[in-house]
Amino acid sequence: MAKKEKRPHHDALFKHFLTQPETAREFLSLYLPEEIQSLCDLATLKLEPGSFVDRHLRQLHSDVLYSVETVQGPGYIYCLIEHQSTPDPLMAWRLMYYAMSAMAAHLKKGHTELPLVAPLLFYHGEVRPYPYSNRWLDCFTLPEQAARLYRQAFPLVDVSVLSDEEILTHKGVALME
Repeated sequence: MAKKEKRPHHDALFKHFLTQPETAREFLSLYLPEEIQSLCDLATLKLEPGSFVDRHLRQLHSDVLYSVETVQGPGYIYCLIEHQSTPDPLMAWRLMYYAMSAMAAHLKKGHTELPLVAPLLFYHGEVRPYPYSNRWLDCFTLPEQAARLYRQAFPLVDVSVLSDEEILTHKGVALME
């Protein structure tokens, strides 16, 4: 019973501290990868709403979401910080889902380009070290193929550039083209 009480308490403390900009700035300067941190103006850290509604009208809640301006001019980078005390084999995918939700919310505000969303997982569970991959592509049954599929441009069938002669060689598919 004590374990169940400890987790919500720790989660509430985590959210309380990390919603304080100074604490979040210090946390991000310690744990945000240097490659991303070098793009961020941490002085512009701004707490953002971390609740999203998916297409099935389900409420999603990330623990803490901050936006920061880039050091390269106009644009934003979001830092998504999730707290976890119980390992989840699909946590990497869940973080990507939250990241995509943050991107969608950014677009709904009228922006026309996607921001970078840097997910960070804060884990303090009893199982040590964290037992699952923090790479979302490893959540797939075929992770190597998923990596190839999602790192390249999607296949594009642009019939506007096909000649009539080429379309006629496509047999039954030609009717669609």
